[in-house]
Amino acid sequence: MTAPSPRLAALGPAVPQTRLHSLPLIARGKVRDLYAVGTDRMLMVASDRLSAFDVVMKAPVPGKGRLLTQMALFWFDELRAIVPNHLSGEAPESVVAPDEVAQVAGRSMLVRRLKPLPCEAVVRGYVAGSGWKEYAKQGTVCGIPLPAGLAMTTPLPEPIFTPATKAAVGDHDENISFDQLAKLIGPELAAELRDTAIRLYRAACAYALPRGIVIADTKFEFGLDDAGRLTLMDEVLTPDSSRFWLADALREGRVEALDKQPLRDWLASTGVTGGPEQAALDLPDEVILGVHERYARAYQMLCGGDE
Repeated sequence: MTAPSPRLAALGPAVPQTRLHSLPLIARGKVRDLYAVGTDRMLMVASDRLSAFDVVMKAPVPGKGRLLTQMALFWFDELRAIVPNHLSGEAPESVVAPDEVAQVAGRSMLVRRLKPLPCEAVVRGYVAGSGWKEYAKQGTVCGIPLPAGLAMTTPLPEPIFTPATKAAVGDHDENISFDQLAKLIGPELAAELRDTAIRLYRAACAYALPRGIVIADTKFEFGLDDAGRLTLMDEVLTPDSSRFWLADALREGRVEALDKQPLRDWLASTGVTGGPEQAALDLPDEVILGVHERYARAYQMLCGGDE
């Protein structure tokens, strides 16, 4: 194995996985490690793991977990007037042993446990990704008819809500119709979920656009608290859960993304886009740096801070 480039080494050591001895581990997701704090709270720690096409890569991205956490915390605060969120208001460092503080500092959230809804609330303002492939074939996105002649850089007349089932690590989320969602969680809750997700998306877009970023689409996750109230949870409006496009490039008819596109492009060039073979690949330093630089730029533009 060759030594990392000086630019990559300058990012410092990565945290591909946390190991806390003071709290019981609940699960490891694609990015986050979840620990129980009593029976009513949970510590969510964002690692530096990197995934694409539902596969976690062997190489992490140093600092990625901190960027994701700080951006999510910013948005939870920015959007709190629209819907409650799962944050407990307590410092994550207060519930771990002294020798574990370095593992969680800046990359964790101490949250209330909720009853998670078995779906993802996806809102799209543009046609991109898998939606673009469907639209090009049949003029729909997730079965919703759209106007003819749209380009990827053309905003939709109104944002559309396209829910999906939430898959386990390694599996693919599946798009479902609103009627299927209503059968899954009930019509009243489905309508509240849709309306809340669209309100959050509109508010985030109104904030981001003057700062140079177009939010092409995003996904939210929700749960119910002990009183049955819809509550925003997990992460929100990060490059892992959203497509951030530079507004200046979009005005020129180009898509320049501030997300993990360097990884997707490199994987496409190798012809490996999924499965164990992808997980075993060694990533070039330039791909890792490209992802970090885009995440850091999105954070700086939206939140006005350094990593």
